[in-house]
Amino acid sequence: MKICVLPGDGIGPEIVTQALRVLDKVADKFGRTFETTEALIGGCAIDAEGEPLPAETVAKCRESDAVLLGAVGGPQWDTIDPAIRPEKGLLGIRKELGLFANVRPARLFKQLADACYLRPDIVARGLDVMVVRELTGGIYFGEPRYDGEKDGERFGFNTMVYFEHEIRRIAKVAFEAARKRSGKVCSVDKANVLDVSRVWREIVIDEHRNYPDIELSHLYVDNAAMQLVRDPSQFDVLVTGNLFGDILSDEAAAITGSIGMLPSASLGAGNPGLFEPIHGSAPDIAGKDLANPLATILSVSMMLRHAFDMGAEADCIEQAVEKTLEQGFRTGDIVQEGGKAVGCTAMADAVLANM
Repeated sequence: MKICVLPGDGIGPEIVTQALRVLDKVADKFGRTFETTEALIGGCAIDAEGEPLPAETVAKCRESDAVLLGAVGGPQWDTIDPAIRPEKGLLGIRKELGLFANVRPARLFKQLADACYLRPDIVARGLDVMVVRELTGGIYFGEPRYDGEKDGERFGFNTMVYFEHEIRRIAKVAFEAARKRSGKVCSVDKANVLDVSRVWREIVIDEHRNYPDIELSHLYVDNAAMQLVRDPSQFDVLVTGNLFGDILSDEAAAITGSIGMLPSASLGAGNPGLFEPIHGSAPDIAGKDLANPLATILSVSMMLRHAFDMGAEADCIEQAVEKTLEQGFRTGDIVQEGGKAVGCTAMADAVLANM
């Protein structure tokens, strides 16, 4: 299996290094062979090549079976031309690889229940939500768009556009995911206001005819945001568009207590998929061995499961992470009284020992 590794910026190189140690352990334990190649993306690519997504990076990703990404961005690139900001590299690689579905599991590990921001009675009901977000359409990519002046004042606009095939394929991803979970899908839109959302809802309902075993419900996005903090246990799989998914997936992640724990996968019609932690580049702690590598390690687990169909290998990683948490190891973002405070490398050491 060929993996293109994109360490990126900030803490990206540190957390990716530890995740690759775990991948090496999987190779040794299960007799697998993984070939890795590294490429530039984001701010480091801007510094080296003058653009956030060099053509060489795209080529290396396309030649691989999966892509592992660290993080992109940092304050040193905040004032450059918006057209070449580091984040354009991430949006660009998703587009180049046809990755239309972002899959984010937001699961509260029982060992971290005290870190959850919700009331104990809500936490007791459980939190295990998968957000399926459409990635390549919607308002982030819709045309026309404009940023300029009119009648003597600044103004701008963007266009939210969705075609039937884009809605149908993301709905299918959600329904298929629900079949492997609890069999429930909630589609999130704003059909009471937006024409595009009414089209979204109609297509999701039509695609649901192919999945009679799945329970389908609908929520407006404002209500969905409220329900996620009121009672997340009511949700299994949430499916929604690019803008709403961007917001709701971060909300679902934050209420678990730390975004440093959560992986994600961006998938298309086939490989290569892109696997990455959901947190940012955390430039304030970069290079200090303080970052939490668990989200990246769990992203490797998602890669093994979704890209390579290696369920046993993925289970091995996830069980090792749970055991590590059970033993009390904690990085700064999840440390609790009585826990064993460790850095990035030591946390990975503990996971490796538990594999």
